[in-house]
Amino acid sequence: MIRNIFDTYGTGILVTIFIILFLLETKFQLRKRVQQKWKRIIINFIVSIPAFALLRILFIPAMVWLAMKNQSWQFGLNYLLDIALPLHFVITILLLDYSNYTWHILLHKLPFLWRFHLVHHTDLDLDITTAFRFHFGEMIGSIFYRGAAILLIGASPIMVLIYEIVFEAATQFHHSNIKLPFRFEKALNYLIVTPRMHGIHHSMVKNEMDSNYSVVFSFWDRLHHTVRLNINQNKIVTGVPVYADEHELTIGMLLKLPFTTIRKWKDKESIKLGNVNRMKP
Repeated sequence: MIRNIFDTYGTGILVTIFIILFLLETKFQLRKRVQQKWKRIIINFIVSIPAFALLRILFIPAMVWLAMKNQSWQFGLNYLLDIALPLHFVITILLLDYSNYTWHILLHKLPFLWRFHLVHHTDLDLDITTAFRFHFGEMIGSIFYRGAAILLIGASPIMVLIYEIVFEAATQFHHSNIKLPFRFEKALNYLIVTPRMHGIHHSMVKNEMDSNYSVVFSFWDRLHHTVRLNINQNKIVTGVPVYADEHELTIGMLLKLPFTTIRKWKDKESIKLGNVNRMKP
């Protein structure tokens, strides 16, 4: 099932989306870059290799296995509801996405989880390669939370795989640095997370970062009053203020970062320092 759905169709879809977005964000840039492009791309992809490996050999098989076992257990909401298949599909996608909205909040609010998610946020630029810059420890932690969500929702194995493809595609899209026509993106943002919306979430300003947690559908932030859209994209300083020196953000440092003493967040003064560091040649 994984080979037929995720490897054959999903991988092709995701690679195609990546190529299209990579080319578009190169031609239609939303935010100005502050780092050397290819050096940063190499760092992001090497850091992502352990997480990618765990995604395919551990996370996806574990989630599908759990959903398959649950077909005999019949535990969870969808097994309690006698509804038509299309409605079952809609409910499952929505609830799986809502579970990832809450997981994203936990990644920011719980210190132990934040030390892993921090690796993702230390990127001083934001583009499609940031969508892959996740620490493998975060991937391991997500197995337990998202596995519990699959059981509570009663998601089928096929729905788990379909949502994972949607999840990965949405993550690529909203991390991309593509400049969409403003009115079009504004309309699109009523339904899904867009680059401008997620760009605010990567701000060095704490109360800006503490917003826009949605992954696929943007209305979870509106529902819980965690949405923030009134920020000028040209004024967003991307990254984490106490990790604003790009010269220390090496591959080795990023991989070991969660296992070190995490610096306390500082807002205004550190942002000034970050801007100075980023202007250095």
